[in-house]
Amino acid sequence: MNDWTRMTIEDMRAHGGQITHGPLAGVPALILTTTGARTGQSRTTVVDYTRDRDAYVIAATKGGAPTNPNWYHNLVANPRVTIEVNNERFEATARVTEGAERDRLYDRHGDAIPVFKTYPAKTSRVIPVIVLDHVVPVGAER
Repeated sequence: MNDWTRMTIEDMRAHGGQITHGPLAGVPALILTTTGARTGQSRTTVVDYTRDRDAYVIAATKGGAPTNPNWYHNLVANPRVTIEVNNERFEATARVTEGAERDRLYDRHGDAIPVFKTYPAKTSRVIPVIVLDHVVPVGAER
């Protein structure tokens, strides 16, 4: 984990899940822990999110770079992830969206976080949009 990620996670945990400084200050963000596609090791990063009903929605923008972020490859290989949002930690299942669902969710993401509207023009790839559904243990209620 790089220094920026570590410091941002510390900031979030100290402030009820909110980022209080840096470029993501005030933006809804969550802590995403994936299992490495090649290594099998835990990998943790910070990503901004929007909501779609009970699900969390994230986009693999990588700032409009020509390649997907490493965390995207990890969750495709291992869709069971852990997320921490507003200091609540739970398991979720990641699902990559397609077609009209993907377009609708990306547009909503851009409406909520305007910089996302600029990323498609920077890359030739279709930016993946991922839905994170809360995993409820058998017999438990949310």
